[in-house]
Amino acid sequence: MSEPHLSLVVATKGRATPFQALFESLEAQTCRDFEVVVVDQNPDARVGTPETEGWSFPIRHLRTPSETGASRARNAGFAVARGVRILFPDDDCWYPPNFLAHALERMQALNADVLAGRAADPVTGRDINGRFEQVVTRIDRDNVWTTGIEWVVLFDRKVLQAVGGYDVGIGVGASTPWQSCEAQDIVLRALDKGFSCVFDPSVFGHHAELDIRDASMLRKGRAYARGLGHVLRVHKYPTRAAASWVLRPTARAMLALARGDVTLFSYYRSVALGRLEGWRGRVPAQKPASPVKQAAPARG
Repeated sequence: MSEPHLSLVVATKGRATPFQALFESLEAQTCRDFEVVVVDQNPDARVGTPETEGWSFPIRHLRTPSETGASRARNAGFAVARGVRILFPDDDCWYPPNFLAHALERMQALNADVLAGRAADPVTGRDINGRFEQVVTRIDRDNVWTTGIEWVVLFDRKVLQAVGGYDVGIGVGASTPWQSCEAQDIVLRALDKGFSCVFDPSVFGHHAELDIRDASMLRKGRAYARGLGHVLRVHKYPTRAAASWVLRPTARAMLALARGDVTLFSYYRSVALGRLEGWRGRVPAQKPASPVKQAAPARG
């Protein structure tokens, strides 16, 4: 079997019905030169033949039930992936039919070692689950927070090899409180090694939109925010940058409180506290972070 140009490494754990929307969107891709590597961290056999067979593209099923964390799963999948380029989809995202072809073409045209895109509403095309730049942009330390989302970042294999893959101590399901911003961390490490990293808003995928008024977002928002603060700290951002990231949600919390919106006040307060905890590298001992489902880090 010839080696595919692109490998899609999909981590999954805890989802009752993974992959359907993703695999249906891959079935419709105009580019067919890809493989899928499913990294299954479930302790049971919920991911079986119906989920990973019967599709027109090759799928390999790698079971790692003794491991936890999306970053650890991505590294395990990358280790066996055969593609020159690597993409790490969420198990519940999906892509437009020309996504792979367009992303690969733009990666070559922009001479990018890393190409990042955005999350978009499937009907209107508007940005969701984060703030993103509006034009093609060279990624740097200042804009890395608005130039990509984990499941719309393509890597040249040599980048992942050079940086040693994802930091397994960062990201959803990690055994640390730092439950987001693994994409920003790995891109920052790629930048440190001189790789060309580019954001292109014409490269986008789809995902359910987060509802910050949902009760679960109080926990998730704080956990994601801790990841952002942690990445600011380990990459030695100045104190003024960290203060800015903490003060933004603080201001929004105060505005919500002034309007009598207790739900938004609670959410933005949690985000501000999480970012501060990540920056300081300490969280309350009586409230350890629990693994949460992957989505965009809290921004704003």
